[in-house]
Amino acid sequence: MNARIGIIHATPNAIAPMKESLKKFAGKVQSLHFLDEGIIEGVNKSGTVTAPLLKRLLQLIEKAEESKVDGVVLSCSSFTPYIEKIEPYFNFPVVSVDYAMLEKAVKIGKHIGVVATVAAAGPTTTKIIKDIAQQRKKEINVYTETITEATEALLEGKVHTHDVLIRQKIQELSEKCDVVVIAQLSMIRALEDFHSPVPILTGGETSIENLVEQLDFLNNREKENEIHELI
Repeated sequence: MNARIGIIHATPNAIAPMKESLKKFAGKVQSLHFLDEGIIEGVNKSGTVTAPLLKRLLQLIEKAEESKVDGVVLSCSSFTPYIEKIEPYFNFPVVSVDYAMLEKAVKIGKHIGVVATVAAAGPTTTKIIKDIAQQRKKEINVYTETITEATEALLEGKVHTHDVLIRQKIQELSEKCDVVVIAQLSMIRALEDFHSPVPILTGGETSIENLVEQLDFLNNREKENEIHELI
């Protein structure tokens, strides 16, 4: 499928993981990346997504729209709860980086661990997991660990410290959880050469697969409409 996907970033650390996921799961899809580092800084300071931050996110999506993309992925999990409010403003699919991943976590796990490094990401991810479980009438336990010092270390160039902090939390959670969710793409670098006793879920591949499926559906429906018009 010859499509153009816009990837909206709040941190440059999410760009490489998304490029890798695109290469692996949608090699023929062209990607355009749009970044505003001030967004994640604002989320960290406020601990939540404020109206001005949401406005800045919309401005990035508008830039993607001007670039004629067929769909958009938001690589920052803090904005997942706002997808339903955002999508009606655009005439293409807008997909969150982690929703499909969290659905999978609920499907395969009863004791779910969440590791986040951004203050807003931990509570946001936890709430979505619980909402999904409630919709599916499944009883679960969620154990959330938010380590903002890992983000601080990464910003200071202390990459090893960032990775160690995340690995330690995963190791701790694996003792009581049957699956662990990584709340942000920027954390994926910590998983290199790391062997966990339980499955670790990340959002890049699931979001790309989700968006490509939607674009395929829309493309096939458009072709069917064209055929009906000819008939």
